[in-house]
Amino acid sequence: MLILSRRAGETLIINENVKITVVSSTDTQVSLGIEAPREIDIHREEVYQRIQAEKQKES
Repeated sequence: MLILSRRAGETLIINENVKITVVSSTDTQVSLGIEAPREIDIHREEVYQRIQAEKQKES
């Protein structure tokens, strides 16, 4: 796992077409803005896990 430090307003770029910007942060929470092509699915981890569990039930 790569660990980086960023401040509000700073951005990470992944594969030239995904931008993740730190919008704001507090001691307990970080707000991120994500720009990516529409064909890339972006989910919070708990949502992704729910989707995967539903797919397993269907198969």
